[in-house]
Amino acid sequence: MALAPDPDHPRVDLPPGRLRGATEGGLCVFRAVPYAAPPVGGLRLRPAAPHPGWSGTRDATADGPGVPQPYLPGGDPVLGGHGAPPFGEDSLTLTLWTPAVDGGRRPVLVWIHGGGFVSGSGSMPIYSGDTFARDGDLVVVCINYRIGPLGYLYTGAEEGNPEGAGNLWLGDQLAALRWIVEHVASFGGDPGNITVAGQSGGALSVAALAGLPETQGLIRRVILQSPPFGLDLPGPDAYLERTAAFLELTGVKTVAELRGLPWPALIGAAGAMFARTARWGHWPTPFLPVIDGVTLTRHPVEALLHGTAADVDVLIGWTREEANFGFALDPGYAAAGRERVTARIAETFGAGAAPGVYAAYERSRPGARPVDVLMDLITDELFRVPALRLAEARARAGRPVRAYQFDLPAPAHGGRLGAAHCLELPFVFANFDRWAHAPLTAGFDPAVRDGLADAMHRAWIAFARTGDPNHPALPAWDPYDSAARTTMRFDSVVAALPDLAGDARRLHGAAAPGGRP
Repeated sequence: MALAPDPDHPRVDLPPGRLRGATEGGLCVFRAVPYAAPPVGGLRLRPAAPHPGWSGTRDATADGPGVPQPYLPGGDPVLGGHGAPPFGEDSLTLTLWTPAVDGGRRPVLVWIHGGGFVSGSGSMPIYSGDTFARDGDLVVVCINYRIGPLGYLYTGAEEGNPEGAGNLWLGDQLAALRWIVEHVASFGGDPGNITVAGQSGGALSVAALAGLPETQGLIRRVILQSPPFGLDLPGPDAYLERTAAFLELTGVKTVAELRGLPWPALIGAAGAMFARTARWGHWPTPFLPVIDGVTLTRHPVEALLHGTAADVDVLIGWTREEANFGFALDPGYAAAGRERVTARIAETFGAGAAPGVYAAYERSRPGARPVDVLMDLITDELFRVPALRLAEARARAGRPVRAYQFDLPAPAHGGRLGAAHCLELPFVFANFDRWAHAPLTAGFDPAVRDGLADAMHRAWIAFARTGDPNHPALPAWDPYDSAARTTMRFDSVVAALPDLAGDARRLHGAAAPGGRP
């Protein structure tokens, strides 16, 4: 017998089983939808396995647990309280927003969250896809995937994994994308028009995912917000040294024993890994992707130039003061002197060039303290310059990208944060009401804030729909090419400017050795 329609609880029948969602603000929303089996017991630290399905109707009206991760009660001085418990390993799920469960074949926007490879969840309210679905007539999907030691710990070759495949996080994301391609038409989406977007570690994930042979033809375009393409990613031998340190911190000797520990024990040890892997003047990254030669054969940024990802449409950008997020409020770094910062510059440029590079940064920011020079250096070598190199290389190859720089400084903390990492997110999602907990987003002039959010939000929608971010309220946004190097500057006044980051491009191009791509 057919079920009577229920306007408050849309239902979708899929091969794994029936889902019962909810109507929220005129949208159909499905929460905690499993795309893979729970990675518990013998499946912990193993590649994502297919979900066995369910009988009857599965309730999809409420979020499930977030992915296990460290949690700081009360939050931090930049983002405040976010990503709160409950957490649990049964969290390989996704959240989906759609204007209607019909045959509409709407463009699909998939969001992969960031969080330094150790925090975040796709179900966090700050990533709610309702604004994109409502304003852009899109189907929006946000995914959870394993992070920290449960997703990024490299175990090497072992029984059941003779090749030493790693990067469980990437396998999770691939499983989620396959689920979306297979099922999104049942939610009114077009599986042939998928844009995958992400920020920070999520943006690096997007590049890695787009570069997999298995995703060829599945991803139409990508949006890369603040990808840390300047990270040096370890190979298997180097990563196994980290794994040995992690085992020591957990008090066990083998990976098999890790599978028997309660997950809070792994997360506790993950916190201690920050101290084990910290390097002065570097962004802390205790867990990283690994170039294992199996799941990742090269740095993810290189996939956007070669192979399966070479022909996808690309929108890429950064915030002007990315590194202020992690360093501006740290009193230890505020006390750093010129000599120590010059020594840090020498790690990249060499001892002979370091004093001149320091002076160049000092000239670009009158009144700069040593910590300001350090933060600009980290911003450039980790985020801005690698993004520029990608734009330059794709332009030379005839595959231009759209590039942007987010410049509007945060008023919080006396302006010390500047246009910090993560600050563009509430503008892109146009959802400042979901960021009330975050000091980072406080104090903006509402008219300036809302005008900029409208410009960015509509540009992201246009790009997800057609591959072209232009819309009537935006200055003409031309592709980045080797002649004009057009970069959209998102500030209180939005403008498309030629060679906006030219000083950094020339400085790092002339003095820094090598560099990708």
